[in-house]
Amino acid sequence: MGAERLRGVVALDGPSGTGKSTVARRLARQLKAGYLDTGAMYRAATLAVLRAGLDPSAAAAIPVAVGAVIEVGTDPAEPSVRLGGEDVASEIRGERVTSAVSAVSAHPSVRERLVDEQRRIIGSVLAGDRHGIVVEGRDIGTVVAPDATLKVYLTASAEVRANRRGSQDRRAGRGGDQASALVAVQRRDALDSGRATSPLRPAEDAVILDTTELDVSGVLTALRALAAERGLVEHGQRGHAP
Repeated sequence: MGAERLRGVVALDGPSGTGKSTVARRLARQLKAGYLDTGAMYRAATLAVLRAGLDPSAAAAIPVAVGAVIEVGTDPAEPSVRLGGEDVASEIRGERVTSAVSAVSAHPSVRERLVDEQRRIIGSVLAGDRHGIVVEGRDIGTVVAPDATLKVYLTASAEVRANRRGSQDRRAGRGGDQASALVAVQRRDALDSGRATSPLRPAEDAVILDTTELDVSGVLTALRALAAERGLVEHGQRGHAP
């Protein structure tokens, strides 16, 4: 039976709580592609700054963030994030990092360093066995991979996104309530959209996909259809392992 595989880059952008991470990973798994969570890289850099006891918005934070040794795995089945060799996948999702990541991400030098690394990772995956990658973040279609064949900007109402984020936090044992989640989502939106360097916005040629009324399955169906329309889905026979 033929196996569907992604060839090329799918760029997924959008604000917090739109379901980017969930659908990006599932799409990558379904289409035998690589997966890159660029936000995790900024979170890891932020953790390095916080561990150094520095103000995330201060100039002193820049060399620490730029010099942080960050490794991210591209297997959608087992994504990993390491800082200086240490597994920090859980720690970077905590409120401490979440509250500070926009400030660290706003430093142009930090963005330049991580964008270079993100492009290197994308190139490495495309040159490898997978030949396709789903990349999610806030500036993928506009900055990181402006030549991506398919760019999708996911959006949803602030209330729905806050509910999703709050549910996610509670499942992870981080607590929180709906009102606090809404305030956090609105604050992050304002910071990410208002920064001078690589502000959060859809690429001019991006498809806007409102997920307010869609579940994960609905979003995946829409994304697969868009990928197929752009000629990014290959149908081939399953070969033997090399």
